[in-house]
Amino acid sequence: MATEADAETETPDTYERFEAHVERMNYVGDAAGVLQWDQQVMMPDEGTPARAKQTSALSTLSHELLTDDDLTEWLDELEGTDLDAEQEAVVREVRRQHDRAVKVPGDLVQRISETTSNALPVWEQAKADDDFDAFADTLRELVQLKREYAEAIDPDRDPYEVLFEEYEPYLGLDTAEKALENLREHLVPLIDDIKASDVTLADPFEGAYSEDTQEELVRSALDYLGYDWDRGRLDTAPHPFSSGTQFDARVTTRFSPDDPLDALSSTIHEFGHATYTLGLPDEAYGTPLGESRDLSVHESQSRLWENHVGRSLPFWEGFSPTVDEHLGVSASPQAFYEAANTVHPENLIRVEADELTYHMHVVLRFEIERDLIHGDIDVEEIPQVWNDKMDEYLGVRPDTDADGCLQDIHWTHGSFGYFPTYSLGSVLAAQLFATAEDDLGSLDDPIREGEFDDLHEWLTDNIHSHGARYRTDDLIREATGESFTADYFLDYADEKYRNLYDC
Repeated sequence: MATEADAETETPDTYERFEAHVERMNYVGDAAGVLQWDQQVMMPDEGTPARAKQTSALSTLSHELLTDDDLTEWLDELEGTDLDAEQEAVVREVRRQHDRAVKVPGDLVQRISETTSNALPVWEQAKADDDFDAFADTLRELVQLKREYAEAIDPDRDPYEVLFEEYEPYLGLDTAEKALENLREHLVPLIDDIKASDVTLADPFEGAYSEDTQEELVRSALDYLGYDWDRGRLDTAPHPFSSGTQFDARVTTRFSPDDPLDALSSTIHEFGHATYTLGLPDEAYGTPLGESRDLSVHESQSRLWENHVGRSLPFWEGFSPTVDEHLGVSASPQAFYEAANTVHPENLIRVEADELTYHMHVVLRFEIERDLIHGDIDVEEIPQVWNDKMDEYLGVRPDTDADGCLQDIHWTHGSFGYFPTYSLGSVLAAQLFATAEDDLGSLDDPIREGEFDDLHEWLTDNIHSHGARYRTDDLIREATGESFTADYFLDYADEKYRNLYDC
């Protein structure tokens, strides 16, 4: 029979074996991430059948590692032992993932992986052809698979809540629903007041701008903000995204000939994601301490840089000459600022939406995917429901499904429950930016001068460096001294847009 002294000497060995296993599991997941990046950026068009098998094999291996009997034994041994705070956090995070994964059959994991890989080209073609029916069967299969997934984890709970926790495990679906309701109640009247305003904001952009000149512009923006090119790269993708690790955090963008601000804001948004990833501690790579704290926090970083920096007047006071240099557009900083913040309720595309109406796009998607998972609507009803909600929330109806329910990539990944984190992140961004200014003083001058070291350092110290050590709500309190609140965002939105539109 082992003595207490024996247990104390065994625990370090147990933790070392446990940590090595966790690192191997995460390395496999990161390898799958590179394959997924390649599929969206560089893979030949006919590469899907092989890629689906490759990603399925890696997903299955990751699942096997996460549900391994040895891992179960180590977790049981480590709980209740004398671990330091960081080790306890690693055990907590792996336990949460493990307890969910062991309930999901391996063959279901494999089917989901293959179906999502095969769904991408089907969606791309359906979108190109404006043919929702061509994607409907694939989407129906994805919805059913994710229902099975949620039921396997917990058959007694709301399946959408179970799926939401894949992306935000700690704030809770009730918090997300309350935040979205708060945004809808506050922003719809503000948007209506803007519609009624007779103020027309400036737009100095005319004609078309080549992809080459736009790429030069967004590369200069990444330089201006401090992107680490030694650990990153810029490419194009149909749907902009960022992926990677603290050693390799890549960004993508896309170009619209008549709207260079779209590429610029998308690039700054993805820079925000990448700078979070790059700020994670190198020495913790492979463990939860070297991973981001889920999607609400991740989105707060992209929204902070996109909106509170990239859409600010001080940014345009510093960056305007660069726009003139690359695009030949000579205008005042105020004119660029107004163009970057014009509210377009008629805009049908979420990723091109302005800072206010964006949240109505999120609410719409949240309500539809929740009802899909609950079985309250059928897949074939989506185009009609989508268009009706666009009309209700923004007063516009898409003429095509390509500009409507086929515009987003998320459902091809089976990412039901993802969309609320976009609004949660925007809300948190305002709270973090306000706290940073409380600590550092006004950031107007540094942003105007292109000096971002202090902001980078503050975000790294308060958010990035912790990895997943803290739960989301605890991390927010550690960084801001308060619980998660929408008050800062709502105050910011009111002040900014009522001043712009004199309403």
